[in-house]
Amino acid sequence: MAAASVRLWVKTEPFLVGALPAPPPARLSPHYLRKMVAYARARAAEGCFPRLWWPRWRHIACGKLQLGRGLAWLYFELFHSLLRRDPPRRLEWAEAEAACASADELEQERSKLSVDTLQFLLFLYVQQVNKVSLRTSLIGEEWPSPRTKSPSLTGKSTSENKNWNDQDHHAFVQSHLSDMLELLLEPEQLTASSHATHSSLVSYEAVCALSFLIEGTVNKSMMVHPLHELALWQPCHGQNGYSKVSKAFSFPKLESWLRSCLMTNPFGMTACLKSGKKLAWAQQVEGTTRRAKIACNTCVVPEVFPMVIMSQVYKQTLAKSSDTLVGAHVRIHRCNESFIYLLSPLRSVTIEKCRNSTFILGPVQASVHVHSCDNVKVIVVCHRLCLSSTAGCTFYILTPTQPLILSGNQAVSLAPFHTHYPMLEDHMAQVGLATLPNYWDSPMLVCKESSDTSVFRLLPPSDFYTFVIPFEMEGDTTETPGGLPHAYQKALSQREQKVQIWQKTVKEAGLTKDQRKQFQMLVENKFYEWLVQTGNRQQLDSLVPPAVGSKQAAG
Repeated sequence: MAAASVRLWVKTEPFLVGALPAPPPARLSPHYLRKMVAYARARAAEGCFPRLWWPRWRHIACGKLQLGRGLAWLYFELFHSLLRRDPPRRLEWAEAEAACASADELEQERSKLSVDTLQFLLFLYVQQVNKVSLRTSLIGEEWPSPRTKSPSLTGKSTSENKNWNDQDHHAFVQSHLSDMLELLLEPEQLTASSHATHSSLVSYEAVCALSFLIEGTVNKSMMVHPLHELALWQPCHGQNGYSKVSKAFSFPKLESWLRSCLMTNPFGMTACLKSGKKLAWAQQVEGTTRRAKIACNTCVVPEVFPMVIMSQVYKQTLAKSSDTLVGAHVRIHRCNESFIYLLSPLRSVTIEKCRNSTFILGPVQASVHVHSCDNVKVIVVCHRLCLSSTAGCTFYILTPTQPLILSGNQAVSLAPFHTHYPMLEDHMAQVGLATLPNYWDSPMLVCKESSDTSVFRLLPPSDFYTFVIPFEMEGDTTETPGGLPHAYQKALSQREQKVQIWQKTVKEAGLTKDQRKQFQMLVENKFYEWLVQTGNRQQLDSLVPPAVGSKQAAG
């Protein structure tokens, strides 16, 4: 087996789900991370190394790095949940958190959590991928405007959404590989200025930590292995400098081997757009030149989450509950005046540059990121919601974490989750999401406007209506999981009472047969006018099944 046959790539998850889609605080720079690792190693006996416990990270983050307590927990929980994919364990944590009656009890519960110190350092380093570069801003490649460019669906790397772009992930790791390796070195392998030398050795534990970011295959096999397993293959030792005596790698040889083997992720967005399977889920709308594009990975392996990318769905209803979607990273791009139902358990969802549309999503295990959208409604149970550069959008959510309001948002409305479909609770269990705790009404402002709470509001109960998913499915869920907050339930009950009073008034009016017929026509005409004015007529029309020859293809 030749060492040259090893192919490595940067994993999608740490960037897509792990990197907060916002510039990191200045104190999370590589300079401060080097100080942090030295501090952690020196205090191994105090719960800092090789595992970092929440109380110690809170001390480092708040006391040394000058981060707020909320931000410290955000980074810690984001990393912890990224690796904790086991649904039963997620549900256990949700139950424990929901049972806490006070902030002190919650803090006590959090104190039981720890993370791998070296992997957590790499996770914090990865946050630099969204750092705004002054140099590139000045030469015109990047500019910190609220409405930055979204990734091109042609696969060209003109995008500024670095969380999705695997070419950016590859370039980031190649550019910062030396820094990241030095971050993982033991103190005696570093110079006084915290840099490596030609004779520095990289421990096996450090390479295990780097497996958080890098994986690969041997001989074009479809079996994906973490980096540390591939690095121990005997034929690779000559190139990566592994010594069985020291059980460590030569720093310069390991770095050279990693650079030579790194390639673009074969399961990433670029590959999905270039050679993925095209899905005929959307119809071509007559009289428009826009063509909906929907693609998914063709060669997904068990260790890798599938990917579904949809763009330019226009003026139609698209509804899917499909194996193709289960556990998938979904990207919805430039969809306008449409209703999109994705009723399967999902891994993550990104909604970008969409207008005047409604998205009803199955439970999302990781995050929903809505960016650069106008007047959209999103209805979802998700682990985390992130908003950036949105205007006039409404979010009906059930979430165990605080919704993140990043920069550039205007007129955000938050409301409780208000719908159900028969498989919803089964799908929630599959991704480890419970009904409690639910922080839908407690957003965290992580932006320059963080003192301006006017960027969001809680939807007034008087404007609140439940949402009916108009499809028949197998399953046991018959009501909104967790119910509704009292104020919203009360508003619905009062409205229902008015309807009953109205029906009683009509019944007791003593109308003749002709009067009843005339009255019915009047009500129907008014209802039709309302359908047209609100845009609901389009939604109803798009629910009519298409002709046999143009049915949406299963996928």
